[in-house]
Amino acid sequence: MSSLPGRITRTAYEREKRSLQVELLKLQADIRRSADRLLVLVEGRAGAGRGGAIRAFTEHLNPRGARTVALDKPTDQERTQWYFQRHVAHLPSGGEIVFMNRSWYNRAGVEPVMGYCSASDHEEFLQTAPEFEHMLVGCGIRMVKLWFAIDEAEQTRRFDRRAGDALGQWKLSGTRIAGADRWQDFVRAEETMFARTHTSFAPWTVIAAEDKRRARLEAIRVVLARFDYPGKDPLVAHAPDPQLVTPPPRTADREGAPV
Repeated sequence: MSSLPGRITRTAYEREKRSLQVELLKLQADIRRSADRLLVLVEGRAGAGRGGAIRAFTEHLNPRGARTVALDKPTDQERTQWYFQRHVAHLPSGGEIVFMNRSWYNRAGVEPVMGYCSASDHEEFLQTAPEFEHMLVGCGIRMVKLWFAIDEAEQTRRFDRRAGDALGQWKLSGTRIAGADRWQDFVRAEETMFARTHTSFAPWTVIAAEDKRRARLEAIRVVLARFDYPGKDPLVAHAPDPQLVTPPPRTADREGAPV
């Protein structure tokens, strides 16, 4: 197997990002014209760079047709509701792109590992999440599920840098710090999540995020590759790097899943 590409320089990154952002504007214009709906779930380990990736996506998009959703922990009232209920209110309308910085998939990882939900709640989620997503796709929502992957050593390095950054303290929540000591528990939860929720109609895409800049560029390419739109430049909006962008390590053993 060939080695992963080296870290991209800032100059090269900014050049490629600008070209990809031009393509995103073309895509957004087409979505607005067609009243299509695009939902991008941005998931991954704490410290994997979800926020930076979303900023790269949205930096130059028209805010009237693109928004980011980052929900706080459920309120007491929301805890009594159907689990997916609070997320439904934030789904895209016609002509809109929505990026979810974490989503209902908290119940596949953070919640069971940290003891915020019961085992039965976790199992019910794994059974119903594909059904919920099948309904969304069936009603015309285009869904992209991105998972930003880093290893344990890289997560530790990023947490250490944040601890010394006065402007990054808010990123070190108690849950994130406590979760850093449960790496293998999260690994097992992720394997289960991929096995149960990676389907043909709503597949996962895993992005190697050791190099944050490359991960952002490849994430944009993943989205652009899902669409045909007027003026698409194949030299820019080409397929993502297969060394950095892959299906999950395990596929779902369920009807409708990829072979």
